[in-house]
Amino acid sequence: MQSGISASQELQEEFSSLLSSPAIFGLIVGIEKESLVPIKTISSKSSSFPENLTSLQSHLKPNIALYILLRRYDEIPRLTAVSYVPDAANVRQKMLFASTRLTLVRELGSEHFRESIFVTTADELSESGFKELDAHTQLAAPLTEEERTLGEVKRAEQEAGSGTGTREIHLSKNFGMPMSEDAIAALKELCQDGGRVVTMLNINSESESVELLPDSPRPSSITELADAISTTEPRFTFYRFKHTHNGTEQTPVLFFYTCPLTPGNKSIKNRMLYPLMKRAVLEIAEKKAGLVLDRKFEVEDPSEIIEQEIMDDLHPKTTTKSGFSRPKRPGR
Repeated sequence: MQSGISASQELQEEFSSLLSSPAIFGLIVGIEKESLVPIKTISSKSSSFPENLTSLQSHLKPNIALYILLRRYDEIPRLTAVSYVPDAANVRQKMLFASTRLTLVRELGSEHFRESIFVTTADELSESGFKELDAHTQLAAPLTEEERTLGEVKRAEQEAGSGTGTREIHLSKNFGMPMSEDAIAALKELCQDGGRVVTMLNINSESESVELLPDSPRPSSITELADAISTTEPRFTFYRFKHTHNGTEQTPVLFFYTCPLTPGNKSIKNRMLYPLMKRAVLEIAEKKAGLVLDRKFEVEDPSEIIEQEIMDDLHPKTTTKSGFSRPKRPGR
């Protein structure tokens, strides 16, 4: 389950520039007020990755945790995500940056990153440090067939782009996957009073189209929703969560991408198609159906969708810090 921290609009814009411009070598990211925010853009001084690394060192402090996104490879996926969490950083920083590193990659799109590494010293981000990293990686266990397949999916997804704002979702010159008209209509109904509570979509791998699942349920709670989602096949689920918080009725629209770990070739194919289509489906929902998504969650199994965690994400508890009171002097 993703944490409540999300990528700010400013970070999304700076990240788009990093993806599109070879003149940008890296992007330094921090966490401020429960958001991932851009701190500094590092320009490319050379076409050589080791030479560009020298310009990174001045931005590293021995007690400040950072995320660093680096343009390392000539072929897609080109980026390396670095979590720099020095030993001298305070405990809260260490916990926050360590627990949010997967959220950063997911928020920006895991298909853009060839690797994600965790370091504690500036020396590990030098030319020699990366050589040691590469040597260690080469000694790692060989990939399974499914892992190799998913790696190809990530590269294909990057080449495909982020989808289009049209109803025909073009992933490449030779691959297009339409979304059915009734699926788009069902997404629009989520915006209407008295309309749908849930719209569940799946991918028909034979016709290669995004389709509406018939007979969508009308759950009154997150628990009922989780019980209604397939535990054997991936799903895109949009849910209008009607609930009361602090005496006020609220109806946020939530998105859940579930992809159970089911053995077999069918699972591999599904795990190829769904990541390719996720971003395009979201764009259709937002731009064509007019949905405003309050939260997006990505889990493997529906059992990971827990109502209390969703509520905590929607309504974070605020803590009031009390000032330090000097103890009274003992009586004489």
